[in-house]
Amino acid sequence: MTIPFFNYPALFSDQEAKFVEIFKTVGRRGAFIMQDDLRKFEERVAAYSGAAHAIGVANATDGLELLLSAGGIGPGDEVIFCSHTMVATAGAIHSVGATPVPAEVGADHLIDVDKIESLITERTRAIMPTQLNGRVADMDKILAITSKHKLDLYEDAAQGLGASYKGRFAGTFGKGGCISFYPAKNLGCFGDGGLVLTNDTKLYHAMMAMRDHGRDPQTGDIVGWGRNSRLDNLQAAILAHLFEDYDGIVARRRAIAARYDQRLKRINSLVLPPPPDADPERFDVFQNYEIEADRRDDLKAHLSANGIGTLIQWGGKAVHQYPALKLSARLPHTETLMARMIMLPLNLSITDDEVDAVCDAIESFYAHG
Repeated sequence: MTIPFFNYPALFSDQEAKFVEIFKTVGRRGAFIMQDDLRKFEERVAAYSGAAHAIGVANATDGLELLLSAGGIGPGDEVIFCSHTMVATAGAIHSVGATPVPAEVGADHLIDVDKIESLITERTRAIMPTQLNGRVADMDKILAITSKHKLDLYEDAAQGLGASYKGRFAGTFGKGGCISFYPAKNLGCFGDGGLVLTNDTKLYHAMMAMRDHGRDPQTGDIVGWGRNSRLDNLQAAILAHLFEDYDGIVARRRAIAARYDQRLKRINSLVLPPPPDADPERFDVFQNYEIEADRRDDLKAHLSANGIGTLIQWGGKAVHQYPALKLSARLPHTETLMARMIMLPLNLSITDDEVDAVCDAIESFYAHG
C-alpha cells in the first residue's frame, strides 16, 4: 500500500467531468477576468464567514500585503507574528516596509498569547496571529492586548476557512484576514488563489481598487497605486463548485482527525492535536494533522519505508531560523517544537483503511523501539 501525503492528481480526476464542464461553460462565455463567477463566490464566502466583505485575490500572500497596506502599515512600524508559520506571513509584513517581530509558539502550535506583551515597543502597530492547521488562537486574550495597547489586529487565516472561536470565524476578528486556496488547502483551486475577509468598508473599497491596478471598480478611474492581484474567474468558478459541499469536506476531515486520535492517543511518545469537539469554544477544520513525535526523523523514515508520505512543515524551520532573513530572535520553545513536528496524511483522498495503515505503522515503530 502506498499512501501519499497529498494526492494532487486526484483533485482533478475525482470530478474530472464536472471540471471540464466548468471550463467549457466559462470559456464559451468568455468570462475570464472579474466576472460574475468571482463576484458570486466572494459573496458566498463572505456570507458563510459572517464577514461584511470578501475580496478575491491572486494568492493569500498578496491578500496579506494588500490588507496591511490598506490598513496603513508601513516603514517604521513593527508587526508581531508567530514564528511557527510560513515565511509568507513575515514576508507580507516586510513587503510593506514594516518590521516582522517573531513571537513564540504555544502548546497549541499557535501564537503564545502570554509572550506577546513582552514584544510590544513604541513602534508596534499590529499583531498578526496565524490561524494555523485549521485552528483559531485564543482571540479573547489577543483582542484584550490590542485594545489595551491600541494596536491593530490582522489575521493570517490562510489555513482557517470555516474554523471558529466562540462562534466567530477565522479572518473576522480584526481589520481583516486572508484565506488561501492553494491546491492542498481544505478548499483548493488548480493553482494559486486567495481571498481577504474584512468588516471594514473603507478597507474593502481600498483593496478592491488596489487589487486591480488602483482602479476604482465603479468609475474606472485610477484612485491610487495598485497591482494586478485578481482571483482568476475560472478558478473562482471551480472554487464555487467545490464550496457547495464545504461542510461535507470539513466533516470528513474532522472524521479522519478523530480516527487518528482514537488510534494514536495511547502512544506516550506522541503529542496529538485536540480531537474534534474536545473544546466547545472552538471548531477546528483540520487543514493539517500536525503532531509532535519523539525520534521524529526516524519515524518519518520508517513511514516512508512503508510507503507512507508525511510532511515536516517548512523544512522544519520556523521563520526566525532562516539567517538570510536577519530576524534576531531567540525562541527556544519554538525551536524545540520545530524539531518534533510532523504532519500525517489528512485529505479527502485517504480512506479509513489507509488511516488505519498509517496508525499501524506508527504503533509498530514505537512498539519495537
